This record gives sequence, structure tokens and C-alpha cells, in this order.
Amino acid sequence: MKHILRASALVVLVACGAWAGSANSSMTVSANVSNNCVISAGALAFSAYDPVAANASTALTGTATLTLTCTNGASTTITLDQGTWAANGSTNAAPLRQLKGGAGSDYLSYTLTQDNAGSTPWGNTGGTGASYSGTGSQQTVTVYGSVASGQSSAHAGSYSDSVQVTITF
Repeated sequence: MKHILRASALVVLVACGAWAGSANSSMTVSANVSNNCVISAGALAFSAYDPVAANASTALTGTATLTLTCTNGASTTITLDQGTWAANGSTNAAPLRQLKGGAGSDYLSYTLTQDNAGSTPWGNTGGTGASYSGTGSQQTVTVYGSVASGQSSAHAGSYSDSVQVTITF
């Protein structure tokens, strides 16, 4: 019986010895996170403009919402172009935007600003765009619009413009 136990122990030691060696190495795993943004612009639909009474001396105001998601920490600038019907003398830094009416030469002047007070015009340059820092989550930014008062030469009808919104990151 002692021989059987010794033989069994020898077999176990030999078998274990066959698996006793090992080697290892490190595998490098990496990823790069790139800056990215998506943006969607909601419509700015002013209510009815009344050049005779309500808006003869008071501007008509409204807002639009920009919905954006940018990589966490991404530094961005949101710019608004001059619009399709920009007035003579309009520039990217100082846009002179106009809504165009159905009758060929009817226009309503309007502004787009970054603040409700209307003191920070929103243009199409780095200096006149709005700075935004990405959070990785969906955020909203408000665009404030104002149709200037006293535009008594406006004919009744629908007026519109199209403004390109760009986010640079």
C-alpha cells in the first residue's frame, strides 16, 4: 500500500510540475475621445406685428431655442449668419437682418441677441458669437429676437427669413 501511495504522489507531483510554469505580458488598451457637437435650431415665430398701435413705439420680441450636445469640456462658439435677406451694409460682425414680405420690396428689420435686454448682438464671427462649454449632456441656449418698432411702411402679410446657425468646436 505504501508503494501505491508513493506512486500516486509521484504521479501528482509530475502532473503538477507540467503546469507549474507561466509567463505574462501587459496589453495596452487605449481610446481617444474627440470633440463633437450636434445642434438643432428651433423656430423663432414672432406674434403679429402691429405697426399702427402696439408696435408703433414698442418692439415685438420673441425667442428661439437652440438644443445642443457637445463633448464634455469642448470649447465652442455658436454663430448666427446675417440671414437670407440682410440689408445693405450688413456684415458678419454687425448683421442687419430683415424679414422679407410677400410683396417684393417689403421688409421688417429685426435683431437677434444673446441676452433678453438686447445689448449683446449675435453675429457670425468668433467675437460676436456665443461661447459655450460642452457638458456631455443635452443643453439649451436661448436666442432673443426683436422686430424694431415704428416700421409703418410694412404691408400686411407674412414675412420670413432664414438664419444659418453654426457651432464651431
